[in-house]
Amino acid sequence: MNGTYISRRNCIKLFGTSGVISILGLSGLNLAGCASTKSNSSQTGAFKLGSTGPITGAAAIYGASTKQGALVAIDEINKAAGSIKFDLNYQDDENDAEKTVNAYNNLKDWGMQIFVGATTTTSSIAVSSEANSDNMFMLTPSSSGTDVIGGQPDADGNVSVQRKKNVFQMCFTDPNQGSASAQYIADKKLATKIAVLYNNSDVYSTGVYKKFMVKAKELGLTVVVETSFTDDSATDFSVQLNKAKDAGADFLFMPMYYQPASLVLTQAKTMGYAPQFFGVDGLDGLLTLEGFDTSLAEGVMLLTLFTADATDEKTKTFVKTYKEQYGSVPTQFAADAYDAVYVVKKAIEKSGVTPDMDAKTICDKLIGAITASDFSYDGLTGTGMTWSDTGEVSKKPKGMVIKNGAYVGM
Repeated sequence: MNGTYISRRNCIKLFGTSGVISILGLSGLNLAGCASTKSNSSQTGAFKLGSTGPITGAAAIYGASTKQGALVAIDEINKAAGSIKFDLNYQDDENDAEKTVNAYNNLKDWGMQIFVGATTTTSSIAVSSEANSDNMFMLTPSSSGTDVIGGQPDADGNVSVQRKKNVFQMCFTDPNQGSASAQYIADKKLATKIAVLYNNSDVYSTGVYKKFMVKAKELGLTVVVETSFTDDSATDFSVQLNKAKDAGADFLFMPMYYQPASLVLTQAKTMGYAPQFFGVDGLDGLLTLEGFDTSLAEGVMLLTLFTADATDEKTKTFVKTYKEQYGSVPTQFAADAYDAVYVVKKAIEKSGVTPDMDAKTICDKLIGAITASDFSYDGLTGTGMTWSDTGEVSKKPKGMVIKNGAYVGM
């Protein structure tokens, strides 16, 4: 995902910006305590994983979540009796394309063998071209833009970026979120008259919107008004909301991030407009936004790939560990990163690669493993997950609704 509209949380500057993190023995570290930690120790015979994400700046919450989710997974793996161990070097890319490439080059200088990044679409589009040129295996935990993996047609059927054969995604592409949302709304009969509000200056929001409209038409959903905003105008939504209200829309689809969504909810309440609000994974985190009255989010629905209230043992264990270490409930971004590390581990096991191999050799073998017909992974964000040579993941999203200030599975 391309994190643009996230307000910075307190205590977000974790580990510094260039520390090599040896995960063994870190399970008792509470990263929510604002400490800047750097460790230069390393696991003997460990694979060197590199990753980047915004640890400072407006999108810092995304980087913190993916880093922390990855740390939980690596801590578990390194403590287990198995032969596979990981060292992680996580760099702050500030959600900036140029800084992400610089961070990636720093990781290469360190000796990175596998890249589990980047976190946002903006950063991943920039760095995926570098990784493709280097034949560095890349699995992004949370970037959803189609240009990250390449080879994907846009809403008009045109392919502008060629497939990057070594780049894979852990979460849905933006278009898939759009079509899945339309399908879910139709299947559950949630709406009669739909209004759509999206950010036409953001690749994530626009990608979801375009595919939603195509699928909505195919399914016979009634969209009565389409409105948009830009990064520069994301403070006043009165015009868009009045258009939706005047059109009689009882359902508002919001493919956007949660900071502008919080303003939409606030302003809709002020004007007495109360449609059913529905979003995608960019809304995950709405309840932690500083200064937001979470009662305004009551009843908001969204499609995501992870629900922290799930009752399966894997999710319960992850949530318990995450809360103990970081003092908060994990978001989908944390779960994405956790799963991404375990997918890499499973691909390593299947391919037979070893830490003494160079990155290019490892990459070729991991591509073969992850795209094999008998490769699948059951994780926090889905079961029976598979990858084709397109780089996309195949899995089903989950519906969530906000009730009493918490995300609850539908």
